[in-house]
Amino acid sequence: MEGTVTLNNREQKRLIVLNRVEKKDLRVNNAGQVLGISERQVWRLLAAYRKKGVAGLAHGNRGKKPVNTLSRELREKVVTLAQNKYGGFNHSHLTEKLKEEEETYLSRSSVRRILLEKGFRSPRKHRASFHRRRRERYPREGMLLQTDGSPHDWLEGRGPKLCLIGAVDDATNKVPCALFCENETTSGYMRMLQEIVTKEGIPAALYHDRHGIFEINQGALSVEEQLAGSQPRSQFGRLLDELGIQSIAANSPQAKGRIERLWGTFQDRLSSELRLVRASTLEDANVVLQRFLPEYNRRFAIQARDPEIAYLKPDSDFKPDEYFCFKETRTVGLDNVVRFYNHRLQILPLPGERSYAQRKVQVHLKLDGSIAIYCGGTALTTQPAPPEASMARKMEVAKPAPIIPRQYAKPSPNHPWRGKFRAYFD
Repeated sequence: MEGTVTLNNREQKRLIVLNRVEKKDLRVNNAGQVLGISERQVWRLLAAYRKKGVAGLAHGNRGKKPVNTLSRELREKVVTLAQNKYGGFNHSHLTEKLKEEEETYLSRSSVRRILLEKGFRSPRKHRASFHRRRRERYPREGMLLQTDGSPHDWLEGRGPKLCLIGAVDDATNKVPCALFCENETTSGYMRMLQEIVTKEGIPAALYHDRHGIFEINQGALSVEEQLAGSQPRSQFGRLLDELGIQSIAANSPQAKGRIERLWGTFQDRLSSELRLVRASTLEDANVVLQRFLPEYNRRFAIQARDPEIAYLKPDSDFKPDEYFCFKETRTVGLDNVVRFYNHRLQILPLPGERSYAQRKVQVHLKLDGSIAIYCGGTALTTQPAPPEASMARKMEVAKPAPIIPRQYAKPSPNHPWRGKFRAYFD
């Protein structure tokens, strides 16, 4: 019907309010507060309403064709090309061809919308979803541990950002160990695993992500290493091999869902515990964590299907320091000195050994920072060696510049500042 104006809900509300303004039942400034607009905008609407009536409240572009709408001829051209010349092209490929060959510049979404309106779907076949099911837990405690690190603002701004490193048992949901570190590092994982081995035993397998701590990226290998077919291991991977722990790498975060859900629970409950005591340092956080873990395990751990424990107890002569450390191979110099980064270690002679020159030795950098050298499984006696001349020059400490006291100039007797402040200068 000619002359009919359709208003949406917002415009109908404006009509009601403006009618009250016209009847003097409502002031203009109060009308702006009711409509959520400025007083100036109310005056504009009121002027349009008085001039055009209800039609003045409708949006000016209503019923008009958008300036960026695609013409009918262009739509038919795209459909024709998709059916004939570019039949079988997917939407993205067709968009590229329209731009390169037909000089028709359209976005992929526009091309897709035009074809879908005509019932033409992309010919590209998508992989059908497959049935997923929840994996059964391992039957025994200690058969599989899921481990990960969680960098998070655990102290909520009261201190530095920390990373929580821990593990959860797949069979029982028990957390055998967790600790706060400044960052997610190899030494942090070594400390965690050392505590687990000391308290519980050696687990059968460790489930982790593909972080460089666990695996070395094959792309980082040199050409010689790739041609030789060598399989280098990270320090933590070497540790797992020495302990006989199977290393299993997950292909997605969802695959290690138990440890991911654990971090969600900890970021809720543990963060609240840290907030309760106003923990602000790494040491405070670890104290709260050690008090929190037993209560968490008591509440959330479940019973394994098989009551037998799968942890293996280490041998009686097991020395953790010889496993949980960083190991690198070095060649002894002619002067029986081993170079290890900025350290120079002099090997002392043992009975029956004349010299260790040019022999391969293994340097152990322990978690406490100490260094030990092993040759054929035997610990060698060492002492710090005198540095080379080049290192001695670098180690020289520059003499500090003499401290010269600051000299203050005394104002002259006729200085304008003198007068009632004379007592401060004399």
